[in-house]
Amino acid sequence: MSEHTSRSYVRFPLARRIEHIVMLSTFIILGLTGLPQKFSTSPISIAFVGFIGGIENLRLIHHTAAIVMMLGTIWHILFFGYMAFVVRTRLSMLPSLQDVKDGWQALMYNIGFGKSYPQMGRYTFEEKLEYWAFVWGVIVMGTTGFIMWNPITTVHSLPGEAIPAAKTAHGWEAVLAILAIIIWHMYGVHIRRFNKSMFTGKMSEDVMLHEHPLELADIKAGLAERPVDSAALRKRQRIYIPIAAVLGLIMLGSVYGFVNLETTALTTIQRQAPTVAVFVPWTPTPAPTQTATLPPTETPLPTLTATLGTPSTEITGTPATAPAEVPSLTWDNAIGAMLTEKCAACHGAAAMAGLNLSTFADAMKGGQDGAVIVPGDAANSSIVQKQQAGGHPGQLTPEEIAQLVEWIDAGALEK
Repeated sequence: MSEHTSRSYVRFPLARRIEHIVMLSTFIILGLTGLPQKFSTSPISIAFVGFIGGIENLRLIHHTAAIVMMLGTIWHILFFGYMAFVVRTRLSMLPSLQDVKDGWQALMYNIGFGKSYPQMGRYTFEEKLEYWAFVWGVIVMGTTGFIMWNPITTVHSLPGEAIPAAKTAHGWEAVLAILAIIIWHMYGVHIRRFNKSMFTGKMSEDVMLHEHPLELADIKAGLAERPVDSAALRKRQRIYIPIAAVLGLIMLGSVYGFVNLETTALTTIQRQAPTVAVFVPWTPTPAPTQTATLPPTETPLPTLTATLGTPSTEITGTPATAPAEVPSLTWDNAIGAMLTEKCAACHGAAAMAGLNLSTFADAMKGGQDGAVIVPGDAANSSIVQKQQAGGHPGQLTPEEIAQLVEWIDAGALEK
């Protein structure tokens, strides 16, 4: 064993290693529970959901891991602030123009046009790209996760299309993040040169010489650590700790609001709608029709002749006929189009709370808590209760609600 290999240097303290393990674990759990929801029709996804015990268990695990990651992010922000303001450590993770130069030199070297690989300090340009990509991912996933977690609150400020858009962005950002970890991070850190420093806290001099030669030179020259003035350190602590406590409480309150801002439509329906048995006839029940007739007259009506130039047009009086019958409301002639226009953003293919109102069969099937339409009984139909309460994202007008009530009371016919 060489002298370089035997010597090692402390790279990450215990607190940073614990933070890395927590974030790594939550990332893996989020990936394992998120991909089956993104690709829900895949046989592997179906088998995994069954293994977990159902979609509700899967979502509970996913949400719990998301909360832990948010708490880990809060800790990281406060710890970063302490190191930057109190300890006055070098902000070596911030990107710089030198990172662009190092990236270009590495590219030229890898394709055979450069003479040497760039020498880098504590963090390489690749590590900085990964770190800031993670920051970007947390922002995107947090924003889109909030929209999906709180859809009713969201549509008070944004159009309903924001919800399926957030779902799409959330899913594909997750796929991108997982591929980046597997293809880039796993290769660069654990395959190309097995780096155990995030688990052991130390890095051998041989690895330092290849990965971070400039940092190694600073360590040997005694320039890596800045001298600490104890009195100044305590003074900055007295300033930072109260500020960090307030910021921490604000961020914890934000996480609590993120999780508990609204009771979802699923919970609301469960509280309002009674448990009823749905009767759906095999064929629509024909509505009775009446044809208005006039009593026969004893003498024919006189013939009226109106001469309007040449040729003449004769208007002959005939017995009056009944006015055309107004067709009754059905799913096909009115209700289906109305619900598709107003409700498809949340209750179309996305089927929020398991409720799909894009077809008659799906609408009559109801959602995860049972039927929302009770043929012949609009008063006990939860879709009517929800609309009459007002403030729904896909709110119908009073005239449309009246049509919905009339259609349900008449038997909720399809054709």
